[in-house]
Amino acid sequence: MSNHPTPKTILCIDDDDGVLGYHRALLERRGYKVLTTASARQGLQIAAVCVVAAVIIDYHMPEMNGHQVATEMKRLRPQVPIVMVSSDDEIPEHALNVVDAFVSKNEAPSRLLPVITRICGETPSELQEARITA
Repeated sequence: MSNHPTPKTILCIDDDDGVLGYHRALLERRGYKVLTTASARQGLQIAAVCVVAAVIIDYHMPEMNGHQVATEMKRLRPQVPIVMVSSDDEIPEHALNVVDAFVSKNEAPSRLLPVITRICGETPSELQEARITA
């Protein structure tokens, strides 16, 4: 049995492949395992069968909006924190009340990683150790 922490898994749901690639690169560099999907429904299916430490959800998506996905995600996995991202800063209050954090896509380069680190309850040294052992 290893004393090294297992990398935590983050699920990213966004209909923009460029954003998914960015999130994957950002989070994997910090030692996280990343699952991505461009489909809201597929994201819910993944969350139903995989252990994830957090979920990043885009607000504007074609099948279901981020509020609908977050509501269903909380029903499936109430303990899993959700970060909503959007280029739209005017997200309805009822949608923000379902999630644990909101990050504007404009601020994602500087704010997303600190928010994920905080809601996953990790310190930078734990992330460094996970990256070294991965």
